[in-house]
Amino acid sequence: MRASDDATGADIAPQALQVLHADDHLLAFDKPSGLLSVPGRGADKQDCLASRVQARWPDARVVHRLDQATSGVILLARGLEMQRRLNACFADRRIDKRYIALVDGWPSADAGTVDLPLQADWPNRPKQHVDHAGGKPALTGWQVLSRGQSGDGRPYARLALVPETGRTHQLRVHLQAIGHPILGDALYAPPRVAACAPRLLLHAETLAFDHPATGTRLEIAAAAPF
Repeated sequence: MRASDDATGADIAPQALQVLHADDHLLAFDKPSGLLSVPGRGADKQDCLASRVQARWPDARVVHRLDQATSGVILLARGLEMQRRLNACFADRRIDKRYIALVDGWPSADAGTVDLPLQADWPNRPKQHVDHAGGKPALTGWQVLSRGQSGDGRPYARLALVPETGRTHQLRVHLQAIGHPILGDALYAPPRVAACAPRLLLHAETLAFDHPATGTRLEIAAAAPF
């Protein structure tokens, strides 16, 4: 089964929400692949995680997003003041993020860093691309967790990814740029790699940070479904 594009995904129950954390200040959920983080353009793109959350918690406010095709941990603030404080945490890189991905091929090393500036690929929006002249700095750490082979003998690897910056499609573009596109990535992978999975095999596994209201260290996690 082939992944088509970022506008599609697995069937999502209309009001399904997997709550990972809820208190008087913030909320966290395990977003399924195929569900928008925020409303898109058009009447058919109004169902999203934010609107589902706000139906139950009307004071919930968006502080960051995940690509529609990406699953995993997503955080929302409760109220304007907490939104401001969490936005500052993200901007100041005080929130540690870890992703899991299955990628094509075996990296030659067990760990490394991708330091490649990114810019919007305007003729091909929403795609991004590496732009050494005008791109914004983007840095991704990666580590091989395991190596395997598909049924037809194609090598793949499971990676842990730590984005030090938060550029649009950063992980997807960086992995494609070093020759290891993510399986199921219909935007950046070649057709045979995009066809390897019914969805993008990228998952936001963990967010860890000091709670802005209490100072308590929080680590919110959701296991990758692949």
